[in-house]
Amino acid sequence: MLEKTTRINALYDFYQQLLTDKQRNYMEMYYVEDFSLGEISETSNVSRQAIYDNIRRTEQMLEEYEEKLGLYQKFLKRQSLLQELLTLTEDQVLKEKVEQIIEIE
Repeated sequence: MLEKTTRINALYDFYQQLLTDKQRNYMEMYYVEDFSLGEISETSNVSRQAIYDNIRRTEQMLEEYEEKLGLYQKFLKRQSLLQELLTLTEDQVLKEKVEQIIEIE
């Protein structure tokens, strides 16, 4: 479950601008603020089932965006390559530059 939550949060970070305001709001409350479906339902004056359905559909959308665009996978690959580069180099200046790139990512 934690792995799924981490993945959805990462996908949300990459693709949130492609979602509607309502989708962003529900995802923020559920994944970022850790609200329960019941709490979101009360806050939004919508049924718990409607919240559940919206969140599941939004998760599917995020996965579809990732499948088509691959931004998260590319990010993970860049991070892996940068970490590998850090371990391979002895040049301190180069290490510092790689660390700066990692911070930017």
